[in-house]
Amino acid sequence: MSVQFVIVVLYIIMLFVISLYAKRKAAGGSENFLFGGREMNTGLVAVNVAGLAVGAASTIGVAENAFSVGIAAGWYNAAWAAGALVAGVVAAGKYREMNCTTIPELFERYYDKKGRIICVFGLITIQLVITSLQYLAGGAILSSLLPEIFSFSGGMITSAVVFVGITLIGGLWSSGLSNIVSVALIYLGVVAGTIMTVGQQGGLGTIAAKLPPGTDWFGPVGGLGLATIIGWFAVMITQTISAQGPVQIACGASNDKAARNGFLWGALIIFPIGFLCAVMGLAAKVAFPDVKATMALPKIIMGLDPVVSGITLAALWAADVSTACTLLLGAGTLFAQDIYKRFINPGVSEPAYVVANRLTILILGFITLWLAFNAVGILRTLLIGLSLTTAFTLVFLATLFTPGLCRRNSAFYTTLAGMLALLAWQVFPEVRFFAHPIYLEWLVCIVVFLVVAIVDSEHIRTGEKSVVSG
Repeated sequence: MSVQFVIVVLYIIMLFVISLYAKRKAAGGSENFLFGGREMNTGLVAVNVAGLAVGAASTIGVAENAFSVGIAAGWYNAAWAAGALVAGVVAAGKYREMNCTTIPELFERYYDKKGRIICVFGLITIQLVITSLQYLAGGAILSSLLPEIFSFSGGMITSAVVFVGITLIGGLWSSGLSNIVSVALIYLGVVAGTIMTVGQQGGLGTIAAKLPPGTDWFGPVGGLGLATIIGWFAVMITQTISAQGPVQIACGASNDKAARNGFLWGALIIFPIGFLCAVMGLAAKVAFPDVKATMALPKIIMGLDPVVSGITLAALWAADVSTACTLLLGAGTLFAQDIYKRFINPGVSEPAYVVANRLTILILGFITLWLAFNAVGILRTLLIGLSLTTAFTLVFLATLFTPGLCRRNSAFYTTLAGMLALLAWQVFPEVRFFAHPIYLEWLVCIVVFLVVAIVDSEHIRTGEKSVVSG
């Protein structure tokens, strides 16, 4: 039995022990299960934010990207940190103060029913796409760690079972408490793995000398281009304000101060991990130039000391666990709260509603696993999906800061325009005159929002407006 296998099994056992403890705290109703009873302190909010951010894209995906473009791939995590910082200053405390549950709920509260409907379907789509990528990375990690036991597909299935199981048991409490262990393991594993990898290959200078010419591998922009990096910042700042994962964490805080400060501390935790994973991606480029890019990080780590490699790969898998659990919970909340309870069974009892949430998470787990088998390119897929949050963020910020421009139809038509713009980007190459779809999304959404403000004379409800601005 390998050392790496023992370490991963011990980590899995620890996760389920924590989740069984969390199950007791999650008992007593949907608010405990979905929002941790709104009792999360600053520390738990911070590790939840960091756990959500540091997942497949921030580790395996960054190393995959660094394999092609250089250390500049680490700006992805810096962009996530910037998003958490902005969300902490602008939105997190406000979400907790408003005592909301989802963005679609806010859309109906301040706008109309059709705004809620289109928003929930857009957000669920985003949640499912990002969750599926955690399975993809989980498969890469486990198949590299234990190729005699796990194929790539088998690793994805195993990851899905663990991710879904933990979420079903304890809800947000499972995610929050597990993230204390996961974030600590991520830091221990990634830092130790980076130091040993660089030392093993003779230092950064040696790695730089062996990289193929033609790319500024250690340059601040590398093979990316400045417009792409700025696009990452635009995407991450946009999504942290309105994607269900960050919203759910903010809503689970004990008060608005805990929500705000938790996001700020989370930003500090997130920042360094991407650049460390990018360095390991570059080391893999030197050591294994012909390996599949997605396998770059797991492959380089397996060449380390068995204990270090086991801890590091368990840390990468921990990153997927921490992200996938929050995302699955968010997707389940969106369906159960904004579709099932709102339109299908408004009179559902509290115990039945908790069951509906768990059943929804289980079904969505199967859907995301199917998506994982059809995903291509972790960062590319994720960033395109997250661009869809532009409309939600624009409407939320306008409701907060310029309610005089908000009309009853603003939420629906701005969201619809954002969806059509992203569809056009995927289908018609002619519209790809920007470096990233996020630029097209912001342009289209702002234009449509302003047009609606001109042609629609019906303002958002006065009572709701005063709540938002007060």
